Amino acid sequence: MCLLLSLLFLGPRAAILVYWLAWPARWEVAFSTFIVPFAGFLVLPWTTLMYLLIAPGGVEGFDYLFIALAVLLDVASLSGGGVYGRRRGRQPAMS
Repeated sequence: MCLLLSLLFLGPRAAILVYWLAWPARWEVAFSTFIVPFAGFLVLPWTTLMYLLIAPGGVEGFDYLFIALAVLLDVASLSGGGVYGRRRGRQPAMS
């Protein structure tokens, strides 16, 4: 568990990769195909990681709240780069 928490500081994709290498049985229980977690790795890594932690016990009750928070975190991380790019493009060039 400590390893997983320290990998979260490197980013969700690093945590997903190590989690997949260390506990492949948990992946088999949570996902039935390879395509869904691979797409999640590319587009929604926080949501994929949260679903991986929750799914083997069954998704019910407050689990939906945790998955919704992970989706919001993914959307915020995806949209944050666009805002930065627009701000950077509007700054006048220094001469």
